Amino acid sequence: MACKTNRRRKLGECGDTLVELAFVLVPLVVLLFGILDFGFAIFLKSTFQHAVREGVRYAITYETAPGLGHDDSVRQVVQRNTMNLLSPEQAANKVKIRYFNPALYNPANPGDWTGTLVTGTGSNAPGNIVEVSIEDFQWHLFVPAFFSSPLTITVRASDKMEGLPGGAAPPPR
Repeated sequence: MACKTNRRRKLGECGDTLVELAFVLVPLVVLLFGILDFGFAIFLKSTFQHAVREGVRYAITYETAPGLGHDDSVRQVVQRNTMNLLSPEQAANKVKIRYFNPALYNPANPGDWTGTLVTGTGSNAPGNIVEVSIEDFQWHLFVPAFFSSPLTITVRASDKMEGLPGGAAPPPR
């Protein structure tokens, strides 16, 4: 008699196991993909940070790629260092290159460099500060279970433009 009771209990538990598996497996898969999403977002940010640092290093050398101006050469270096995570079309829109003149900095308003922004010919002159950034890059998560809106990634790097050998003029932007 005990054998029949055991057999009936096992048949009834078979459906319970599938329901319990669904209750455990679905949140586990969502959690796994969430970890992968955020891990990839951190990877994107660190890759972009490396790319803009390489762009700044290239900018302060005043080198230019054949047929390109200074700013377009820097954009090309940044795009190349993103491991094709940023397409050339996105690089044209998302990669920003700005030059600041530290002589115009107002120490009475620390942290505000907007008044020192220089544009046009000669803005990449020695002594100015170059800032290379990737701004407002939208990353859409694989599984939008946690956030329905995309993550926005912005990275920046800057350095001082040093003097050119022999006092030569900087290349055109």
